[in-house]
Amino acid sequence: MTNSYGSDSMSQLYDRALESLVGGVNSPVRADPRPTPAFIDHGDGAHVVDTDGNRYLDYIMGYGPLLLGHDMPEPVRKAVTETITDGPMYGVPTEVEVELAEFVIDHVDSVDRLRFVNSGTEATAAVARLARGYTGRDKIVVMQGGYHGGHESFLVDGDVDEREPSSAGVPPAFAKETVPVPFNDEDAIRDVFKRHGSEIAAVLTEPVLGNHGIVLPVEGYHETLRDLCDNYGSLLIFDEVITGFRVGGLQCAQGKYDIDPDLTTFAKVIGGGFPVGAIGGRAEIMQAFTPTGDVFESGTFNGHPVTMVAGLETLRFAKDHDIYMHVNDLGERLRAGLQDIVEEHAPEYTVAGTDSMFKLLFTRDEPETMADHCSAGCTQRPDCPRFELCPKTGADVAAGKTDQWKRIFWPAMVDQDVLLTPNQFESQFVSYVHTKDDIDRTLEAYQTVLSRSN
Repeated sequence: MTNSYGSDSMSQLYDRALESLVGGVNSPVRADPRPTPAFIDHGDGAHVVDTDGNRYLDYIMGYGPLLLGHDMPEPVRKAVTETITDGPMYGVPTEVEVELAEFVIDHVDSVDRLRFVNSGTEATAAVARLARGYTGRDKIVVMQGGYHGGHESFLVDGDVDEREPSSAGVPPAFAKETVPVPFNDEDAIRDVFKRHGSEIAAVLTEPVLGNHGIVLPVEGYHETLRDLCDNYGSLLIFDEVITGFRVGGLQCAQGKYDIDPDLTTFAKVIGGGFPVGAIGGRAEIMQAFTPTGDVFESGTFNGHPVTMVAGLETLRFAKDHDIYMHVNDLGERLRAGLQDIVEEHAPEYTVAGTDSMFKLLFTRDEPETMADHCSAGCTQRPDCPRFELCPKTGADVAAGKTDQWKRIFWPAMVDQDVLLTPNQFESQFVSYVHTKDDIDRTLEAYQTVLSRSN
């Protein structure tokens, strides 16, 4: 291997960054791993090239937005270039905003109206305000280990009995109105509604936990959430910032799991790699946003024309070229290969993911038998011998060998020229420009690293 990750020149660049950026980075997760972050010079298809010229197979993919890889296909590139040439932005409506909204409404059954914003965090902040304004209630139930952006409503740790802010600077009053429960725990969510049902504005959940490992729902869990919200007059909100237009194809994860939420947040893929967020849902609820209602939401860069055209042309390309079959097949091939590898070298580990998402979770408990396991990663199949051991909550993932993953496994994969997200928790992604050869080479890297360490 030729890479020189953590070289003197990269350390010097990090020293410069520490003198101008807080912690040397603009998002805390980028500070990992040590001793220096990975400074990237450019992307090339399914690869990135760092500032030392080393080339890596990339499965970060911008943390999900790059469904088509680092090189925009020609129709997408042409549309983006023409839009930039016409002018960067206007502060007044454009036709492409309408076209992207129409595309989403045509393909996501639960969405009648949209409001575009500029990030997933903006979308979840606005959807919390919308749910509270529409219902006249204050409490929002979230999942422990779920991530909904860096704002006051969701920077909360704890449970129904005791909770507190998870960040300095968040008033304790916010924690009072946000109630975390374990994902996949029907007893816990029923108890919360029994105790606070008349106060609950909404339940907000990712369809698949994607920032705390990858944890799929157990059968019936989403249906339970839907029924409880209907029975108590609360809203069901799906955070599809990660899964939107990646899991379940153009119908999103809610289509895959056949659940219609009242509201949905989008980001990442819907902007084609440019900063974006969106809130979508039933017209009656969405009309509560200003200017048609009393729930304030506004932004100078909302519906930015470059982002709108990048998102629209990305989704059109995905539809016209059947890219979901390709990326999902590669994801299946990768997870199936990982399942074979861990059965031989690390049977206590769990292969997780769905569609084009994947992660190897360093869980600790080995099943009694390796027969009849889920063949391409955990699907929460009750009759699987591993079912009781597979993570069901964010806490289950956090109880694994997280430091070993970050400090030992990640650098060893870099030595094999494979770049993964820098800790145990964030998902990894396959793109349209990955190939079967890329997947096979990646599996060889996993095989080499895991056979050495186990």
